[in-house]
Amino acid sequence: MSTSNPAPQTASLLIEIFTEELPPKSLRRLGDAFSDGIYDTLKSVGLLGEDSIVSGYATPRRLAVHMTGVLSQAPDHPVREKLLPTSIAFDADGKPTAPLLKKLSALGYPDIDLSTLEKSGEGKNEALFLNVIAQGATLEKTAQQALVHTLSKLPIAKMMHYQVLQKNGQLADVEFARPAHRIIALHGDRVLKLSALGIDADNQTEGHRFMASDIITIASADTYAAALTTQAKVLPNFNQRREFIEAALLKAAGSDSVLMPDSLLDEVTALVEWPAIYECHFDSEFLEVPQECLILTMQTNQKYFALTDSEGKLRNRFLIVSNIQTDTPEAIIAGNERVIRPRLSDARFFFQQDQKRPLASRVADLKKVVYHNQLGNQFERTQRVQAIAVGIAQALSADESLVSRAAEIAKTDLLTDMVGEFPELQGIMGRYYATYDGEHTDVASACSEHYRPRFAGDALPETQTGTILAIADKLETLIGIWGVGLAPTGDKDPYALRRHALGICRLLLEKNLALSLPALIALARRQFSQADVQEKANGDDIYAFIIDRLRAYLRDQSVAGKPFTTGEIDAVLSQSPAQLNDLMDRLTALREFNALPEASQLAAANKRISNILKKTTTVIPENCSNALLQAPAEVVLFKALESIAPQLTTAYAQRQFVVFLKALVALSNPIDQFFADVMVMDPNPELRDNRLALLQQLHQKMNLIADLGKLA
Repeated sequence: MSTSNPAPQTASLLIEIFTEELPPKSLRRLGDAFSDGIYDTLKSVGLLGEDSIVSGYATPRRLAVHMTGVLSQAPDHPVREKLLPTSIAFDADGKPTAPLLKKLSALGYPDIDLSTLEKSGEGKNEALFLNVIAQGATLEKTAQQALVHTLSKLPIAKMMHYQVLQKNGQLADVEFARPAHRIIALHGDRVLKLSALGIDADNQTEGHRFMASDIITIASADTYAAALTTQAKVLPNFNQRREFIEAALLKAAGSDSVLMPDSLLDEVTALVEWPAIYECHFDSEFLEVPQECLILTMQTNQKYFALTDSEGKLRNRFLIVSNIQTDTPEAIIAGNERVIRPRLSDARFFFQQDQKRPLASRVADLKKVVYHNQLGNQFERTQRVQAIAVGIAQALSADESLVSRAAEIAKTDLLTDMVGEFPELQGIMGRYYATYDGEHTDVASACSEHYRPRFAGDALPETQTGTILAIADKLETLIGIWGVGLAPTGDKDPYALRRHALGICRLLLEKNLALSLPALIALARRQFSQADVQEKANGDDIYAFIIDRLRAYLRDQSVAGKPFTTGEIDAVLSQSPAQLNDLMDRLTALREFNALPEASQLAAANKRISNILKKTTTVIPENCSNALLQAPAEVVLFKALESIAPQLTTAYAQRQFVVFLKALVALSNPIDQFFADVMVMDPNPELRDNRLALLQQLHQKMNLIADLGKLA
């Protein structure tokens, strides 16, 4: 059913929520969620055209969305919906039953002519269908629903509860991220009758809190961004405001480099509506403090941008992003220089106090720091890491004394005042303090390097001591946390065990360390005296977990710009490699082998052999007997394998994997002929087992580099 309606109008839509200052660290997400929520709802009911463009806006005091090509009413559309079986829809007298009337009412058709309902099907399968032309959704009603729903679903960590005085004089309880003051809802130049958070929509907003605080009237949806920029001193688009700030910082820095991490840029962008860049200075005497401390102080506490010279050394000038543009910024500059001084003084005080005690004197104090209630304190953890690290050093013929010393003091900087104030400096301060204490340079470096890699793509340790300690530290964490029942589940990984596993993979692979992963896991497990930890941290489970992270890592690797395929990665990893350092060589060789004409033939044959051996229930002899070979094809295959065996052994020992795989080409025709002429499962058990032994030997040789059957 449909009614005659005026032709729908197409115009741009604007919805803005004007509030108190929103949480800066989540402003970008709030802005995206607000615009996406409104857009998705309108799109779902057909109110947007195919070429509609959505633009989101987010400033410290507003969230807004602008969309082009928005209809005042969506087109009518056919609706066909199954209602009920006919036997249930009507009673014995042919009258509609209560369930049918309830269903029709719920669908919005309580007064429909029942004779227009469609019957479909036969006998017991006959059912009643609603078959109508439904009226398209109206913008005003849908926008109201979209606004209320979107506001309720915004990713707000903590709501504020407040009251709003309504037009009827009553107070209404409201909850939102921050108190809201105004709502704009414009379709073209027409104000939509929307309301939310106790506020009725109109076409007015407010400008910059200090530079244009008057009420701003928005004439139409399409003039919003321009009106805010020219009249309200507001750059409403988050990304454009961020780009402006970044460009202005680079210009103000001149020949110096600006330290502007993404998180700081995002936060500062969320703090200002009309950014202005000013240069400030601090006393050069503070440069005696490690620059990481000063930089972190400026970034974390004050949201300032530090500058470094061409050699990466910190300058005593820094840049600030102000929310006020003025030709006389002296007061702003002086104020910011004044507040940074006590912060830098604190950093210098912490640094000087920490240097009064050598790191080695703090080792015993690690006993007072709980690591985990089931795994003991940091001192006990240090002893485990130390034992693991020394074991790795022995396997690599590295300097055990350096490794042992580094492991002993690596965590002691956690007890310093500086790291207590800035936990992000753990390891970094350890390196500074160890150097000051006169420790070996490799030991000092390892204090910092053992945390690497901290994230995907992070640099690896540069020293051998740091590399060994990094592996030991990550293994201890992985085994210990897994052993107390906190293995990652789904998206939950509070102890970053996936990151530790990936770090172990990268260290072994990219540092080309000929270490057995199962042996490393066993070494780490032995350091835990708790029987339940050793039991839960099953070696096979830990190995599988690490290999799973390795699989993800290898998917991001490539040769000549071409990523490795799933089949190639599975072919290598299905062999459960003990050492990981030659995996890239194996994959590269496999890629080259796979390009040979005989590759697919050999892969298919290998897969066939694998299937035969899997189905075999008898005990296969270890070696094939030449005396039991009868068919010419099996003799040829045996001799072909025998002739290339020395070449395969030498190539494998020398890690010449390409040479190894190419040598297998000589087996291609003999294998095909064997399967064409020879019955493997011969009735004679001696002949059968001997042929299975031949296939087993062949299978073992062919799959030394990778399971070629995975390529089939």
